[in-house]
Order: sequence, then C-alpha cells, then structure tokens
Amino acid sequence: MPKGSPELTASRREEIVNACEKLYQTMSFKEITLKDISVETSLSRPSIYNYFQTKEEIFLALMQREYENWSGELNLLSENNSQMSAEAFADAIAHSLERHEQLLKLLAMNHYDMEENSRPERLTDFKAAYGASLDAVRASLGKFFPDTNAESFVFVFFPFLFGVYPYSVATQKQLDAMRDAKLEFRMHSIYEIVYSCVMQLLGGTK
Repeated sequence: MPKGSPELTASRREEIVNACEKLYQTMSFKEITLKDISVETSLSRPSIYNYFQTKEEIFLALMQREYENWSGELNLLSENNSQMSAEAFADAIAHSLERHEQLLKLLAMNHYDMEENSRPERLTDFKAAYGASLDAVRASLGKFFPDTNAESFVFVFFPFLFGVYPYSVATQKQLDAMRDAKLEFRMHSIYEIVYSCVMQLLGGTK
C-alpha cells in the first residue's frame, strides 16, 4: 500500500470501484480488464495494484458498497416506521431492491470464483457488509413481525436474491433464444418478484 492519508487511500479505492461500476453497465465481468478500469481512472494499471490485487477484489468491493447502501436503507425503514403491514413491508423491500438492481446483477455472478480470488482481508470486509444486511432484515422482521421466524425468512430470502436478476432482466439474445425454443415465459419486474416472495414468506398472498 502506498504512503498517504487514509482519506487519500479511500478516495483512490472509491475511484477504482466507480470506474468498475461504470464499465459493468455496458460490459460483462469477463470482458472487463484491469487495463479497462485504469483507463477510466486517474491511475495507471500498476498503481491499481496498490489498492486491489485482482479484478475480483474490485468487484467484491463494488458488491460490498451495494450491500452497505442497501443495509442503510433497511435500517432507515425500521427507524422511520413504528409498525408496518405485510403489504407495506413487501412493497418497501421490493422498491428498495428495484433501486439496487446493480446488487442483484452482482449476486447473479459466480461468487465462488470472486471470493476465491480475493485476499482474506478484502473478503472479510465484504462479509461484514453482507452480515450487516442480514442484521438489518432481521431487525425489521423483529420489529414489524415478531411472530415470524426471522432465521427461516433469511434462509429463504437471501439465496432467492441470487436469481432475481436473471428472471427480471434478459438480453435480446436470450429473448430470441426463448422464442426459438418456443418457451412460454413472461419476464417479471424486480418489484413483482421480490414483492411476491416477501408476501409469501410473511404468510400473505402473492
């Protein structure tokens, strides 16, 4: 790590993650290289290695930030409401994940390879952010639905999130393939999928 203030280090890391996020909007994980990321920053490719050793670490940091932002929204949901119906809670969770489509897209990636190719300290930082999102959901459930088994909810809901993006977003190539395969399939929005899941987990209707 180069010498410099913690603020400068954090700023440089943020610049790199922002560049990765920008590229990920139009390119796939496999297409993006460290050279591509460096072009979008004020740093050279060798300089990036001072902050991230692999492309996977950068993506992990991007997903960490997404989890941190989502957890913040969930915590505000608990702080700003004294009670919520199942419908209102499902609506709020579904809208929050609509705003975090990037998180859902990242969740649809191969986590095993991403985590395997990241240093332990970077993986620990990510797991802390992921754990905070688990805690935020548990806290909301404990406050608004104390009779609900929070662990059972989390056990179903978080693995379910890995499949939301592929079921709500499709490329033209994928749509053409489904048409050619004569597959009867209707795409649903992120909101529809998440709302339905939360309602069912809370014992409500779809």
